Amino acid sequence: MMSSSALPLTEEAGDRLARRNALVLAVTQALAGANTAVMLATGGIVGAMLAPDRSLATLPVTTYVIGMWFGTLPMGMLARRFGRRTAFQLATIAGVATGLLCCLGVVLGSFGVFCTGAFCCGLYAAGHQGYRFAAADTASDKFRPKAISWVLIGGVFAGVVGPQLIILTKDMWQPFLFAASYLAQAAVAVVATLVLGFLRIPRTPKLAEGESGRSLIEILRQPRFFVAVVCGIASYAMMNMVMTAAPLAMVECNHSVTDATLGLQWHVIGMYAPSFFTGGLIMRYGVERVIAAGFALILVSAAVSIAGITVWHFWIGLVLLGVGWNFGFIGATAMVTQCHRPHERTRVQSFNDFLVFGSMAVGSFASGNILVWFGWAAVNEVVFPIVLAAGALLLWLALRERRRAV
Repeated sequence: MMSSSALPLTEEAGDRLARRNALVLAVTQALAGANTAVMLATGGIVGAMLAPDRSLATLPVTTYVIGMWFGTLPMGMLARRFGRRTAFQLATIAGVATGLLCCLGVVLGSFGVFCTGAFCCGLYAAGHQGYRFAAADTASDKFRPKAISWVLIGGVFAGVVGPQLIILTKDMWQPFLFAASYLAQAAVAVVATLVLGFLRIPRTPKLAEGESGRSLIEILRQPRFFVAVVCGIASYAMMNMVMTAAPLAMVECNHSVTDATLGLQWHVIGMYAPSFFTGGLIMRYGVERVIAAGFALILVSAAVSIAGITVWHFWIGLVLLGVGWNFGFIGATAMVTQCHRPHERTRVQSFNDFLVFGSMAVGSFASGNILVWFGWAAVNEVVFPIVLAAGALLLWLALRERRRAV
């Protein structure tokens, strides 16, 4: 096991360790992502069953996002104090609590208990969102985008495991729809704890005595970091807003729960399958172009979803939305890693996630109200001004850096 006092790694040794950690984290990403997929696929449907008002149907998913938001800064502090591996393993406790509480909420018919379970799911997600950064800790500048992408490949399997858990178990505990699915969700989190035991990451380097690091305000003032945060917000918040409303919208358009679940499955696969080559695309074409391509796909997905309400309109829109998110979010993550020093990484990364997931909480809560009051098309129409504004900032940054390079 590598100690916290280990000497700095050579570039070759760092990349070798990054590859090993990326494999471990890809497996745990698959398991943790399955936990999240269960919540995202069922949260709106169970919310509509338990909520006192249908406009609150997506509140469990919003509560999940709030839990993820609240968990980001504590996860950063835990990682700095105890190391990434311990912090990630502690987060899996919340994953177990998710399944147990959501099951209890369904059995008791308690909307409050179910939402508490959703909040725990968010805390777990705050932990596994850090996997992408952890894989890059020892990677060289050249290999870093690939390390991030490799971790997110695990999401491809999450996109299959999570929905299949639901389809296989949703009716196993009659008359409590999804109760058995939530117990399976808890079991998957236990397995993730065991796999994380194979992770080996050096502790975050500390400043020498008497030295003072940059403040978060100083880091945020970097144009590149600011634009990276905005791109992360546009990619993730808009994707989450549409995805949150999609299962409920499908059911309300007379599509089956299985169709809605499969729609989410293909969406999650779309989110993570491009990870096989996104890192290579960033290395070849540059991070700005890859993010721009992601934004274009998100806009096309919104247009497809507005065009009709057949199963294929939902499924194609959700797949394009997932691929667009992949390009935009991996690109934004790679940009963030270019904006901090080694001793700043956990603090800056958790601060970035705090901003991104805070915006997601707003979008997730708004999605239910927009869907109920204005319809599915309106949910997708909101995407256009947000993504176009982020794209304009990205173009400004690219032109600014080109002028400075001349």
